[in-house]
Amino acid sequence: MMARRPVSQAAIKTAIIGFGVSGGVFHGPLIGANPSYSVEAVVTGSPVRAAAARRRFPAAFIVPDFAALLELVDDGTLELDLVVLGTPPALHREQALAAVERGLHVVVDKPFAPSVEDAEAMVDAARAAGVLLTVFQNRRWDGDFLTVAELVRSGRLGEVRTFESRFEWWRPGGFGNWRDDAGVDDGGGLLIDLGSHLIDQALQLFGPVAEARAELRRHSDGGGADEDSFAELRHESGVVSRLWMNGVAPAVGPRFHVLGSRAGFTSWGLDGQEPALAAGADPSKAGYGAVPSREPARLSDGASSFDVGLLQGDYPAFYRLLADAVHRAGPVPVDPTGALETLRIIRHLHASTPIRSLAHI
Repeated sequence: MMARRPVSQAAIKTAIIGFGVSGGVFHGPLIGANPSYSVEAVVTGSPVRAAAARRRFPAAFIVPDFAALLELVDDGTLELDLVVLGTPPALHREQALAAVERGLHVVVDKPFAPSVEDAEAMVDAARAAGVLLTVFQNRRWDGDFLTVAELVRSGRLGEVRTFESRFEWWRPGGFGNWRDDAGVDDGGGLLIDLGSHLIDQALQLFGPVAEARAELRRHSDGGGADEDSFAELRHESGVVSRLWMNGVAPAVGPRFHVLGSRAGFTSWGLDGQEPALAAGADPSKAGYGAVPSREPARLSDGASSFDVGLLQGDYPAFYRLLADAVHRAGPVPVDPTGALETLRIIRHLHASTPIRSLAHI
C-alpha cells in the first residue's frame, strides 16, 4: 500500500464535479464556507450552472466535463488534492478510479454506487493508493437525527424496541433530473436514493442487520424505479427499524417515531438545512442549522408528554472532519465500508423484492 498522499496545512485544493443540487446546494456552500478548502475547479456542462459556479467561485476553472478536468490535471495546469463527485451514481466508479489513479482524495455523494462491485472497486483502489475515500452521508448531521441519537445514547428511552423513520414529500412531477427515468441498475429509485440515508441512520443507531424485507412500488408511467418504498430491518441487537421513502405523498407521517421500554419520541418535518442552503444561507454563520419553529418534537412516558428541543443540525461537520483527516490523519467523516454495508442491504432488498407498478391499476 502506498503512503497517504501528503497535503500541507495550506487550503485543500478541491474540484467539485457536478453543480446541480448536490454540488450547488450542498458541497459548494459547505466547502466555500470552510477556510480549510480552496475550490480550484467546477465541472458542469450546463451554461446556467456554469454561470452560477463562476459567480460563487470566480477564481476557479469552470470546465464542461470530467475529461477536460483530467486534461488540466495531467498537463500540470491544475493542481488538486481532492475531488468531490456530485454526479449520478452510474458515473462514480469511473470518476473515482480516475481521481485515485492521480493520487487524489475523493468524496463520493450518495448513493455510493449502483452496485456492490462498483463500491468495492472504489474502496479497494483508494486503500491501495493510500488516498482518502469517504461518502457524503450528510444526514448523520440532521438536527432531529442528532436528537434521536442522544436520546438513545442517554438511555432516556430505555431499551429501544422499534425505530420508525420517514422521508416523504409530494413531488408528483418527479425530481426533474436523471432520477426520474433511471432504473435500479443505474442507481435509480427511492430505496437507493433516500434509503441510503435512512438505512445508514438505522445502522448508526442500532448496528448490523440480521434480516431485511421491503415493499417497492411505482405509481407513475415510465421506466423509472421505485418511488414509494418501505423497508423493515431486524437488527442483531433486537431493534426493529421500519423505514418509509415516498416521493408522492400528499400527506406525510412523523419523521421519527421511536419506542423504548421507558419512553417514546416523535418528531415531525424534515431538517431545514437543505432549504436554508438552497436559499443562500451561510453555513459559517452563527445560528446555521438551528431548528425553526414547527410542530413540536415530543417525549412521552405513557402518562405524560412534553416538548423536546431539537439539537442544532451540522452539515459543516462533514468537511471539518475531512480536513482533519487530510491534514492530521484523523478518521474520515464517513467510513466507506459503512456505506458499502448500506448498499449491500439495498441490493439484497432489490434482488428479493419486485417493484410493483400500480400506474394502470
